[in-house]
Amino acid sequence: MLLALSMVGKIVKHPKVLIVKMSALGDVVHALAVLDYLHQVRPGIEIGWVVEERFRELLEGNPLLAHLHLIRTREWKKRPLALKNWREASRLREEIMACEYDIAFDLQTNTKSGIVAWLSGAPRRVGVAPDQAREPLNRYFMTSSVAIRRQDYHVTDRCLRIVSSAFGRDYSGMQFSTDIHTGVEEEREAEAYLATLGDGFVVLIHPGTTWGTKMWHESGWIELGQKVLGEFSDSSILLSSAGEAERAMAERVAAGIGGQTRVLPAMSLKRLAAIMRKVDLVVGCDSGPVHMAAAVGTPTLSLYRATDGRRTGPRGESHLTVQSPLKCTDCLNKQCDSDQDCRSSISVDTMIAGVRKLLLRTASPGPQA
Repeated sequence: MLLALSMVGKIVKHPKVLIVKMSALGDVVHALAVLDYLHQVRPGIEIGWVVEERFRELLEGNPLLAHLHLIRTREWKKRPLALKNWREASRLREEIMACEYDIAFDLQTNTKSGIVAWLSGAPRRVGVAPDQAREPLNRYFMTSSVAIRRQDYHVTDRCLRIVSSAFGRDYSGMQFSTDIHTGVEEEREAEAYLATLGDGFVVLIHPGTTWGTKMWHESGWIELGQKVLGEFSDSSILLSSAGEAERAMAERVAAGIGGQTRVLPAMSLKRLAAIMRKVDLVVGCDSGPVHMAAAVGTPTLSLYRATDGRRTGPRGESHLTVQSPLKCTDCLNKQCDSDQDCRSSISVDTMIAGVRKLLLRTASPGPQA
């Protein structure tokens, strides 16, 4: 039965929908396209989203969202018996149930997200087929499941398949826009910062990521940065990071590149998004910041080793992905005895060719208004 019919048979012109996609940073960004899909197929739809509090800035201010429900599972897990945490979880459940959602879409498909969807009180809860869920217990919290098809290989398409199943319109062939909404203050700060750079191209490099097997080698980033400044002598390179370890790496890379290279200060996700919106190119590994850049419309060049760029990489003419040529690529291993060989399998020449191709598409270099 399509969502156009409610549980009692009445037509629901403006259904209330809950999206459960709580983490991680890149995964939340990958799911943003479902908002545009839902508004295209049901103008006037009311959408809520459950997300981890630390990723709230990815969704705050988005005009396509009516409700944002913040969860803190990491903190709750640290102190599972704390009365404060139980009260917080209870208030969150009451907040979600008060919205009276008609349907909840579980885009995370693990046990935790299944419980959240169940506690929402939504009479219909849609997930994936049991053998396609991340965790098998998820099935017990869903009222219906969707079979992910072979053509739904990309993670964004997987999310769209789950959501589109209830509306009778296939997402294939549709065009979707995404964004991370920033305020006037973040935009002005980004403009002021970038105004201190030269008039050439501005390339932002984010060398860090969560898995060691997703990273490149520091010497590669240094050589790439030097080649960028060598070919585009009036350009600037910015390096971003998350956490102390990544910042230390970014500072080493910046020192190795030299020239007009800076390490960005620690900043919020919205401030980083505002910077990314105005640079000419973002380069990195399979990481949340690279996906953020794609979401705000900035060209990206990203490399993939343990993961598959066809499945998680940004798509479109403004985005290039570089996959390790080794036969064991896309292994999904977080540790590997051949890690160094895999890193070296992606050459600086391949990366600079991608940088060159994307930068030369840019009509006018420098910070974008």
